[in-house]
Amino acid sequence: MTTSPLKRPLRALISRDEYTLLQDLRQRSPAQQPITSRLTLGDRISDKVAAVMGSWPFIIIQSILLACWVSLNAVAFIKHWDPYPFILLNLMLSFQAAYAAPIIMMSQNRQAAIDRQDAQHDYEVNVKAELEIELLHDKMNLLREEEVVLLVDMLKEQQQRLQRLEDLLQARFSARSEPDATS
Repeated sequence: MTTSPLKRPLRALISRDEYTLLQDLRQRSPAQQPITSRLTLGDRISDKVAAVMGSWPFIIIQSILLACWVSLNAVAFIKHWDPYPFILLNLMLSFQAAYAAPIIMMSQNRQAAIDRQDAQHDYEVNVKAELEIELLHDKMNLLREEEVVLLVDMLKEQQQRLQRLEDLLQARFSARSEPDATS
């Protein structure tokens, strides 16, 4: 007696690597994101600085302060604390840029690591879905194969029944025809 194709273990339907990967992925919920490490103080600071410096309020406030600085030093009647080439202003902006750029880069690098982790998780979910769909297709194909075999068996059985009915009818017809021929 042969085993039904549906009774075969899952391992027989897919490769060993796919089976191992599928078992690993099944242990995690699809919506479950990989656990991210806790943020350090530096990470929190860099995120806040990047959020503030990359906002419209910061740009507007800084533009207003720069306009006031330039205006007060350009039209000051008594004392210019930073005369026309505005060297002190230039020094302050350079100082701000020297610290802002690395802090923003730290925040972007951390965000890129999170994005890579999210992309890896999305890839794993997609692989799991693909393997599950392949298994469903295999199961459906096996069900169709079993169904076709069952239908062929039923058809053969019906043909045998029809043949027996034909034989019975033929025998009855022959039996009725013989007495009429003798009388």
